[in-house]
Amino acid sequence: MTTIPQLMKDTRAAMEKAVDAAKREFSGIHAGKASPQMLDTVKVEMYGTVMALNQCATVSAPEARLLVVTPFDKTQAKAIEKAIREANLGLDPAHQGAIIRVPLPSMNEERRKELVKVVHKFAEEGKIAVRHARTHSRDVLKKLTGVPEDDVKHAEKDLQKLHDDFIHKIDELIKAKEVDIMAV
Repeated sequence: MTTIPQLMKDTRAAMEKAVDAAKREFSGIHAGKASPQMLDTVKVEMYGTVMALNQCATVSAPEARLLVVTPFDKTQAKAIEKAIREANLGLDPAHQGAIIRVPLPSMNEERRKELVKVVHKFAEEGKIAVRHARTHSRDVLKKLTGVPEDDVKHAEKDLQKLHDDFIHKIDELIKAKEVDIMAV
């Protein structure tokens, strides 16, 4: 049987996962300088399966505005290049022999605003996950038997506070990422 402390612990874990997922998504959005993590969200279809880019290639940032992707299997370079292009990151990779060069586009005002919109979309997904965790826990709370009504009411207040704290964390992440993106 589920107890209120266990439910709160599970809810906190689910909300932390949502915030971590938002952080991961944010790390894929660059703000002018190259970082190998920018391609962490890229999925490559090869050998009849879909895998993360870092499972089929190494990514390095030898210059501030350039990423270099080195496939483990040179015959899969075209698939990797295609995956990077289709990942909706605004990147235009170029296959050169055994490596794929990914120059970063210069950041004009319009591009920065587009990236801020993408950040907000990822943040909203994180907030939705936090809300789902709260709703699920609230439903479980209402179904608990043998628990005093006062305890349930206190737990609901604690759930709401937890929810508000995690939504605030995501809002702080948004602000920090926006400042990072809009800085020229």
